[in-house]
Amino acid sequence: MAAVDIAGFVTDLKDHGVDHGFHIHDERHFIETYNLSQSWEIVMHPEEACGGYLDLHAALEVDPRVLLAFEDHLLVQSELMEEPDDEYRLNLFFNWGLPPLRTPPDLLVLSTELAGVAGPDLPLEISAIDSFAAVTDAPERRLGIVGSVQISLADLFMGREQLCRELDLAHEVSLYLTDRAAQWIE
Repeated sequence: MAAVDIAGFVTDLKDHGVDHGFHIHDERHFIETYNLSQSWEIVMHPEEACGGYLDLHAALEVDPRVLLAFEDHLLVQSELMEEPDDEYRLNLFFNWGLPPLRTPPDLLVLSTELAGVAGPDLPLEISAIDSFAAVTDAPERRLGIVGSVQISLADLFMGREQLCRELDLAHEVSLYLTDRAAQWIE
């Protein structure tokens, strides 16, 4: 039996996301058969943006080596009657996407503005990709915005991981993008 209920955490994360103003559309669970790594993906967006341009995926990456190392650590800590160390972590990514942009924003300005919205608790990486359907076509620019946080397995095990601050920040970033998406796309 696993020491940390990842599936239960993902279910709680979806419920908690609803409490923070998100509408949940879908959930996916992928397992890599070669190394048994797992990825849990939740498709969501702010309730205010349902049916809009914004696409948000929250993805939890689960490395089985980290889980096994944490379980081994728990065995030692339980004999010592101590709380588990906080060095075992999983990555949670927030991936925002928009359709191709006709009037794309300046990436440096967008990066600066989004850094002000998300702050240090949700570091963001902003990128753009220009693609050409055919050589004679104009380029289509797509934005890629990825936020990442680390989730402590010790906090999950002790029932302390809530992600309230991170979900609030993800919601604020989503609303920022939703408010500006129409002028970039149309």
